[in-house]
Parts: sequence; C-alpha cells; structure tokens
Amino acid sequence: MSRENQTSVTEFIILGFTSSPQVQLAISIIFLLIYLVTLFGNGIILLLINTDPSLHTPMYFFLRNLSFIEVCYVSVIIPKLLANYFSGYGRISFTGCATQMYFFLFLGTAECYLLAVMAYDRYVAVCDPLHYSAIMSKNACTKMVAGTWVSGILLSMGNTSFIFSLPYCGPNVIDHFFCDTPPVVSLACTDTSMVETDLFAYTVLVVIVSFIIVLISYSRIIFAILHIKSTAGRQKAFSTCASHITSVCLFFGTGTFMYLRPKSSHSPQSDKIIALLYSVITPLLNPMIYSLRNQEIKSSLMKLINKRILASSS
Repeated sequence: MSRENQTSVTEFIILGFTSSPQVQLAISIIFLLIYLVTLFGNGIILLLINTDPSLHTPMYFFLRNLSFIEVCYVSVIIPKLLANYFSGYGRISFTGCATQMYFFLFLGTAECYLLAVMAYDRYVAVCDPLHYSAIMSKNACTKMVAGTWVSGILLSMGNTSFIFSLPYCGPNVIDHFFCDTPPVVSLACTDTSMVETDLFAYTVLVVIVSFIIVLISYSRIIFAILHIKSTAGRQKAFSTCASHITSVCLFFGTGTFMYLRPKSSHSPQSDKIIALLYSVITPLLNPMIYSLRNQEIKSSLMKLINKRILASSS
C-alpha cells in the first residue's frame, strides 16, 4: 500500500489537560494570565536592553535574544491552547500540527545553544577578563547568536520533515496540550524505531552537547572563583553567573528528563506536567530570575520609571 493511501489523517484532536468545561475555563484563565505576564516580563527586559546604553554589552545582548526566544516559545503553544479551550474545538490541522512542532523544536534548539553561548560568555568574563572585549566582540557575539538560530532552523526542519513523512491512518487523538514529538510519533501506523533513534540522536546533539559546554564553562568558572582571595570578589563573580545557572537548571533539567528517560517511564499526565515546566513556566520565570538578582536591570528599570513619571508630570 502506498504512503498516500495509508496517510488518511488530515487533522489531529488535542485533548489538553481536561475535558470538563468548567475546569477548561479555569485553566484557560490561568494560561491567559501566564501568557500576559510572560509577554510583559520579557517585553520589559527587551525594552530596557534596547533603550539603555549601559546594557549594550555582550551579556545583555545574549539576554535580549533569550527573552525574544521566550516570547516566541510561549506564542507557539499558548494562543492555540487558549483558542481550543475557549472555542471548545480542540482540533489542529495536519499542516498546523507540523508547523507548531517545527517552531517548537526550532526555538527549543536555539535556546539550548544560546544558553551554552551565555555560559561561555560568563566563562570568558570571569576567567579571562583582560581579553574579554576582544574575544566577545560585537562581530563574534553576532556570529554566535546567528549560529544558534541557524542550527535551530536546520535541525528542526529535518526532524519535523521526518516525523510528518510517516503514515498516519488513525487514531488521531494527541493526549497532550500541543503537538510535541513523543505523542505525535506514537500515532504513526508504522514501525517508529528509526524515527525514535533519530529523535534520541537529535536530543543528544542539542541538549547533551549544549549542557556539556555549560558544564565545562562553569567548572572552569568555579575553579577560578575559588582562587579569588577576597570574599567580596568571590561573591561578585558568582552573582554574575547565578541567574544563568538557575535558568540552565530549569530548562535543561526538565528537557533532559522529558526526552532522554526510558520510553517505559512515559505517561500522558507526567509528560504534560514536564512539558508545562520547560515550555510555559520557564519563559514565565526567566524575566524574574534575571531581574531580581541583577542590579543593572533593576537600576535601568528605575531610571525608565522615573523618566516616565517626569515626562507625565511635565
């Protein structure tokens, strides 16, 4: 039988978190608030870094890109989820599902590599401060960020094409809240061992390689910090890395647990909770993580507020 005859699915049904209309309404309101707060928090960081010349440094250049990725990341998932809940029509077309998965993988890959680049930036700042400006030049930073985006575009394109070239002849119910790879692949009506191996290799290439870079960078950073004689110097060096370490633990911890644990340990409910953590909660928390522990961000925010107050009173 040809693949065209086998593939009869033209749309998928996304179950989400519950089928109860009352609970769906409550969940919709919660997700709407999360989405608005995420947009506001990351939008503030983008605004501050773009408008404050004192924040035009490599570290904040990378943070600006991270905030932009987070805005796109939640926008790939939450609006469609809200539309499904508010309309009661939990369906997504075959093409729409492929598109959502592509952008989800693309942005997730770009974020993994960007977090690795940010770790390298902190390594250079702490371990080789005299050559920091030369190593982390504007041209070098631009190339690094471009590399994260290009890697995301190419790697996710190959995986998404592979997954959606499989035959899907029913059932078409995705027991998840978006088109994530494991629940979609499980619906294919063919042997999926090859695509599962490909996805495992993809996860290792993206998540593990990025995490190794982060691990090596912070091992060198910790070694350098321990050799700083003054307590104040050690605290200052560590404070420049604390926010990034927290963000890395949130994103890589949940992502690794989701995609590298044994297939037998997967269940729809646990997969939804883990996916919720790295796809929705992490973008929500990142602006707080980077602003609450960052005096430069807080100072820039206060300057912006005071400027707005003066402008409105004049």
